[in-house]
Amino acid sequence: MRSFLRFIAVVVLALGAWLLWGLVIPRRAPQPAAGQPPATVLLRPGWSSRRIAGELQSAGVIPSARAFLLLHAIRLRRLKAGEYLFDRPATAIQVYNRIALGDIYFHTVTVPEGFNMFDIAAAVQQAGLGPAADFLKAAGDPTSIHDLDPQARSLEGYLFPDTYQFTRAQSMQDMAGEMLRQFRQKGRALGLVPAPGSPPTTDLHALVTMASIVEKETSAPEERPLIAGVYYNRLQHRIALQADPSVIYAAQLAGRYSGEIHRSDLDADSPYNTYKYPGLPPGPICNPGEASLQAAMHPAQTDYLYFVSDNNGHHRFAATLDEHAKNVQAYRRGRR
Repeated sequence: MRSFLRFIAVVVLALGAWLLWGLVIPRRAPQPAAGQPPATVLLRPGWSSRRIAGELQSAGVIPSARAFLLLHAIRLRRLKAGEYLFDRPATAIQVYNRIALGDIYFHTVTVPEGFNMFDIAAAVQQAGLGPAADFLKAAGDPTSIHDLDPQARSLEGYLFPDTYQFTRAQSMQDMAGEMLRQFRQKGRALGLVPAPGSPPTTDLHALVTMASIVEKETSAPEERPLIAGVYYNRLQHRIALQADPSVIYAAQLAGRYSGEIHRSDLDADSPYNTYKYPGLPPGPICNPGEASLQAAMHPAQTDYLYFVSDNNGHHRFAATLDEHAKNVQAYRRGRR
């Protein structure tokens, strides 16, 4: 009888020690390689608790998948999918509680005003969320904006500039969709996007295209309505826009932009080449911010038809070609 009791005591002690090791003793956080970000574990939607426990053990976050599953059998809480960051020592109980709460890790992606979809794709990749090519594929599908802009060739122009928090559990379509939702929200506040179920009140395609050119032409907020006014005047007078940013975008679409505009770019046969083809390009060339959208909606009423840089972050405007020629000479002297 004593032997049996001693055996039971040993089993209980061993079980207690195993549970202490498996659930209570903090485990050191996995150490990333030099220069690498902290370790994260991605738990996909639909994974079983057994799969989750196995992934956590394989990543070195918990010492025992079995102990984790025993805890789950006792608590029976829903384990939430997502990406989790483990950068400090934690017990398996703490790990379990975090996953049950959905304390997921987010990657920050900042989209400044004027970023085009190529820039955004690079930012998404740099944030560790996946290949840029995958984001470009998602942004290249215009279906989700066709209710507002049936002419859209992609989501370019509608990926609203902002700071976003994404997780690797989200798809590229989810990320592009969040930027599009932000555009819809901001657009409704500006009176640019109609309420759901209401007919469009503006030519959204043309307006966002104009705003995207204005966005790329100047970083000075006070100049944006003037720039918009110049381009609307040129459209009215059937003068080619000759907007350098549209030429750059054409080169980017063709995969040959090298950081400078060359004569071959000005001669390129692209509908985005506003030196070669009059009128607006076939769609936005970047994703404009609120100020540029407002400028496109409310341009300055002016006789200006031309503008050129003053080499100090602003522009000189002119109503005649002679005035413009003098401003160009001043610009060239300033460059020298």
